[in-house]
Amino acid sequence: MSRKLNWNLADLYESLADAIGDRDALVSGSTRHTFGSLDKRANQVANYLKSRGVRAGQHVGLHMYNSAEFIEALIGCLKIRAVPINVNYRFVADELRHMIVDGDLVAIFSQRSFRPELEKALVGTTGVNTIVYVDDGAGPSLEGQLEYVTTIDGASDARDFEERSGDDLFIVYTGGTTGMPKGVMWRQEDLFFAGLQGGRPGGDPIERPEELAESTVEAGMGMNMLPAAPLIHGAAQFTSFICLFTGGKLMLQAGKSFDAKRIWELVQDEAVNSLVIVGDAMAIPLLDELEINSYDTSALFTIASAGAVLSPAIKDKLQAKLESTMVMNNFGATEVGHQGAATGDDPSTDGRPSFYMDETSAVLDEDGTPLAPGSGKLGRLARSGRIPLGYFKDPVKTAERFITVDGKRWVIPGDMALVEEDGRITVFGRGSNCINTGGEKVFPEEVEEALKGHPDVRDALVVGVPDPKWMQRVAAVIEPVPGKSPTLEELQAHCRNHIASYKVPRMLVVESKVARFPTGKPDYTWAKERALAAQAKDGAA
Repeated sequence: MSRKLNWNLADLYESLADAIGDRDALVSGSTRHTFGSLDKRANQVANYLKSRGVRAGQHVGLHMYNSAEFIEALIGCLKIRAVPINVNYRFVADELRHMIVDGDLVAIFSQRSFRPELEKALVGTTGVNTIVYVDDGAGPSLEGQLEYVTTIDGASDARDFEERSGDDLFIVYTGGTTGMPKGVMWRQEDLFFAGLQGGRPGGDPIERPEELAESTVEAGMGMNMLPAAPLIHGAAQFTSFICLFTGGKLMLQAGKSFDAKRIWELVQDEAVNSLVIVGDAMAIPLLDELEINSYDTSALFTIASAGAVLSPAIKDKLQAKLESTMVMNNFGATEVGHQGAATGDDPSTDGRPSFYMDETSAVLDEDGTPLAPGSGKLGRLARSGRIPLGYFKDPVKTAERFITVDGKRWVIPGDMALVEEDGRITVFGRGSNCINTGGEKVFPEEVEEALKGHPDVRDALVVGVPDPKWMQRVAAVIEPVPGKSPTLEELQAHCRNHIASYKVPRMLVVESKVARFPTGKPDYTWAKERALAAQAKDGAA
């Protein structure tokens, strides 16, 4: 059936399936899909959802590990203009209930092992009428339980769907590091250009929807990519679409936990060109594995960190191990998409990574006025142009983060930044985590970077704790390198070579493991609790 091709993710994928149907598209565990077979499987998902009464605009939860089923269901939802909703598989019943209710879910794809927790979460809710479980070996299927394999196998693979639009929604729930998760509402056309780099990573965006398939045929091969983060988070979903839209092969480490050994095996066996990780939390175990075993990484062009910045010390170590691979920090957020990138050649004046941004980026003062290059003033990082509509069912938070100044609409994700003399933007971190010590502002990230530059420190988080004289003091919660026991005095001496004295930690807490969220982002609530407990213990002593 011939019809107009729109700036719609399902339309764009189908154009690729028609043009390069025999090319490898997805590898996940024992499942291998071409663009054509993945398209047919997604059609089956879409037709099954239609048979269950799911309509355009309704929301379907994706509550699964990284797997072929996740990608099949993701694309299948989009084919019938349903909205896929990412649901964190580590949530307990109360958190799941929030997602079910706040996300207006009518159907859920989940893992068989999640059934007990999901059933508890559904108590008192009325919206969900379909739950399909993926077999993960967690016991037999119960009577009446809908199983992914049997339900989807029995559905039609015909592609006969209504016309779609670039206005169709794509909602990504944020990680919820502060409060419960919020759903960021993107028009698919805006997401394609702002979050998926317009079909040409690192180049000019395509100008016509038809050009996506034309360019993949002309190129002859795409970018083979491996997003190491869970697909329940926006960065991994965005990376997956970026990969497929180049005509490349998407690799997934199937399962629930990050496995550095398996990641390197996939890099070697599947000729991965681009590995996307989340900060030091993934980089450190990847480095540890390279110390133990060697792998063929000759196809690996780039390692990019998205969602959390690689500290200079860890980045340098990774670069030293992989001399022919470009190691870089990508900067963005669920609310802005891709906003910039920094390689080792792009330090700011104080040594922090500094990002080259596009013309839609700025740093705003409190009045919403863009700060001039070289002003030396900290402001709020902002983006204009193609940005989300706001937060789903949250007009208050939308009004806080999405502002209009002199007729221009901006989104302010929460990071503090300054504009360098040459126009590059240096990002300091979330203002909510800023430590006020004696009237001086200290951003945890820059202290953490200094700490992780010490050879005996494996990972570190920095928080502020109460201080009777300075209001707050800088406290470091570190995970030492196995067999090492750095002292506060040693770390202070090291840090004074890299940061101002008022930023140097005045308190040290040593833990066997620094806590981070599944995305790799820091768990500052945990770090604060550990620091306050240590402070109380020292006070009692």
